[in-house]
Amino acid sequence: MATPDFVLALREKIGHDELWLPGVTAVVLRGSEVLLVRRADSGAWTPVTGIVDPGEEPAVAAEREVLEEADVVAHVEALSWVKVIDPVTYPNGDRSRYLDLVFRCSWVSGEPFPADGENTEAAWFPLDALPELSADMSARISTAVDGAEAARFER
Repeated sequence: MATPDFVLALREKIGHDELWLPGVTAVVLRGSEVLLVRRADSGAWTPVTGIVDPGEEPAVAAEREVLEEADVVAHVEALSWVKVIDPVTYPNGDRSRYLDLVFRCSWVSGEPFPADGENTEAAWFPLDALPELSADMSARISTAVDGAEAARFER
């Protein structure tokens, strides 16, 4: 599902005004490989990302998003980064800003494929041979891989 029902209900009330949402990025590692998905909307390769549902624990949301988007079971190991993302304006005019929680996750089972229609591809990539990524997504991966011992808080 691309837009959660609770966001659609909020949009009925607030229109296109900026909406503050908690989000997660799941950096799933299997040995020296990382799980990436190619987004259907932009074509960009990214780790799995998603929105935390109301009342949901963020780590649970990260594991749920990995299963929904890539059909991979993952286990959260650590919170790696907390960061406010720059405002996003969607093609329909909706505006959002996300508090992103980046989690380092370990692979448990499953082979990736684009399971829910939000992505066109899902695959493992060697950490030393990643496809082209945005600077922001590269930083999320690097922080999860290199900074697993302590959370990183951006200011």
